[in-house]
Amino acid sequence: MSNSAGTPREITRRQMLRRIGLTALFAGPAASVLSACATSGAGEPAPSATASGAATSAANPFGVKADAALEVVIFKGGLGDSYATDVHEPMYKKEFPKASVKHVATQQIAQTLQPRFASGDVPDFIANSGTDLMDMGALQSEGQLLDLTPLFDAPSPDDPSKTVKDTLIPGTVESGQVAGKPYILNYVASTYGLWYNAKLFQEKGWTPPKTFDEFKTLCETIKKAGITPYAYAGKNAAYYQYWMILITAAKVEGNQVLMDIDNLVDGVWNRDSVKQSAAAWAEIGKFMDKSYEGLIHTEVQTRQNQDKVALYPSGSWLENEQKSNTPDTFEYALTPTPSLTSADKMPFEAVRSAAGEPYIIPSKGKNTAGALEYARIMLSKEGAKGFTEKSGSLTVVVGAADGLSLSPGLKSVNDAVKAAGSNNVTYSSFENWYKELETELRKQTNSLMFGRISAEEFCANMQKKADSVKADSSITKQNRTV
Repeated sequence: MSNSAGTPREITRRQMLRRIGLTALFAGPAASVLSACATSGAGEPAPSATASGAATSAANPFGVKADAALEVVIFKGGLGDSYATDVHEPMYKKEFPKASVKHVATQQIAQTLQPRFASGDVPDFIANSGTDLMDMGALQSEGQLLDLTPLFDAPSPDDPSKTVKDTLIPGTVESGQVAGKPYILNYVASTYGLWYNAKLFQEKGWTPPKTFDEFKTLCETIKKAGITPYAYAGKNAAYYQYWMILITAAKVEGNQVLMDIDNLVDGVWNRDSVKQSAAAWAEIGKFMDKSYEGLIHTEVQTRQNQDKVALYPSGSWLENEQKSNTPDTFEYALTPTPSLTSADKMPFEAVRSAAGEPYIIPSKGKNTAGALEYARIMLSKEGAKGFTEKSGSLTVVVGAADGLSLSPGLKSVNDAVKAAGSNNVTYSSFENWYKELETELRKQTNSLMFGRISAEEFCANMQKKADSVKADSSITKQNRTV
């Protein structure tokens, strides 16, 4: 009998380590090394900030020790890492000039940090993102993540009469909850859809499709022009495509289907909305170049910059990620995913615009108080504005981008969000909660889009995996109601 959804349970150390990949590193006799990783069980109280020895105040709500070193590990992907080196870390140093700040940038988060979690020598602050991210649900279950409630309850750096939470877009805190508490800071306000070259479309007289029928007709036209109509990178970015499948399912049925997927509701993957979405996208898959299954995202994105690909699924970080490869003849623009049926619950204009890009604080870091203050600095208007200037992406801090001159792509995103109004496709939490389910979805998405399985098989395979995760007593079950 499994525990009810959202109830933490004890899991064995080996189960947890299997789920974040550490057993592969320390299998066999060397497994004794794991005993050095002192952890608290999931049933214990959530870890809180380490005692710093410094007095708390309105300006220093976490009591950060002035000379305590801070180590920051940043995923250097589409957002780069200059926002940390040129904005947030200098802001922290200005506040604590006696403190040293160590900066580590990598695209291999799990590979870099798994051995450190095993040994207990963890950094203080982590941008846990990219293809090689760590399983945050497993980390939380083993007591490895700090409860961020004190961060969100702390006074805002911009207005001490408000809490940090009061200054963020609605849903930010909830999107980072695990077992009912916020362990993840989702910092970037990401908007997802189909990207294209506005200059190319204008030159060719092409109009972004509003329905899947229009989408298929446009793909035929683009194909005749010698351009690959639609593409994504199967090697490392299948999740870009499964986002589109889930968004379309939500447009058909409403956001409840995404909440039910997160909650492992029986039979959810076999619902008509998911089947219809998978079938529609499989039809678009017929216009893809099968060789792209072996490419990584930047390779496909560069081909789009060369006008070899017309439409590409991604988020609002894309323009910044490709800025060094984007010629003057290319102008990024975003269009929502097309409508599937006339009975869709959400209109064409609906987009998924949600807090994303997860940041975490290890509970056993040497300077958790400093890490909380570093996060609070990020959530100041100055920190958020600097992030947008460096990364080309908006943050969850309300009003932080006011007055900034937006690039064509970011302006397109802003226009799409305004057009959507209240028609917002909700976020997905299973990506953080159930890594095994997310990994399976990448695999099945490639099989669907590259023509190896049908929509019915896609849904059946995903339901089988969801059932397996639900039945696995070693995996802590989560639940969301909003």
